[in-house]
Amino acid sequence: MLIQTLSPDNYQHVPWKNGGGVTTTIASEKRQGVEGWAGILWQLGRTKIVTPAPFSDLTGFERLQVVIGGSGLVLETPEGEINLREAFLPVRYDGGTPITSRLENGPVEVVNLIASRDFCAIDLIVLRKGEKVLLPAARHILLAPEAPAGIGIDGQEHPLAMNHALAFEGAAQVYLHHGVILVASIKPR
Repeated sequence: MLIQTLSPDNYQHVPWKNGGGVTTTIASEKRQGVEGWAGILWQLGRTKIVTPAPFSDLTGFERLQVVIGGSGLVLETPEGEINLREAFLPVRYDGGTPITSRLENGPVEVVNLIASRDFCAIDLIVLRKGEKVLLPAARHILLAPEAPAGIGIDGQEHPLAMNHALAFEGAAQVYLHHGVILVASIKPR
């Protein structure tokens, strides 16, 4: 299995669809020849939310989001609140849902995994020290968002620096020796 290291030196900085901020794109896949948001099949990125504001309309996309820095993020929708008050508890919601963020404890930093529902299914989980997971056949990105991590993938050790990621395709047993990582999984439909 080929495992690729993703470095912050190669991440791209992409304006939000609504122009209200910038996402640091860690990894993504786009339709060939289609520019902008219309071409995105899936994207994993991190961003800071520093003021309450409406979220971009991403109709047709599924979103998974997790707070990785700070606390107290609440997403207000017409149907009620989406609770992201605690760090490292991912939530899933429809990208077309009208949302305005509320910051109860000041700015936060989040990781987002978004995907075109027509193209793929996605998942985002948190692994902590001593935990393991058997990942199904899919594309996987393992991100150390806040500190270095020690990862075992099918018995092979992979040290991971802070804000770096590992990317691979296929099924694998993943064990976390130290740190906290996010595991993003993308499976084409």
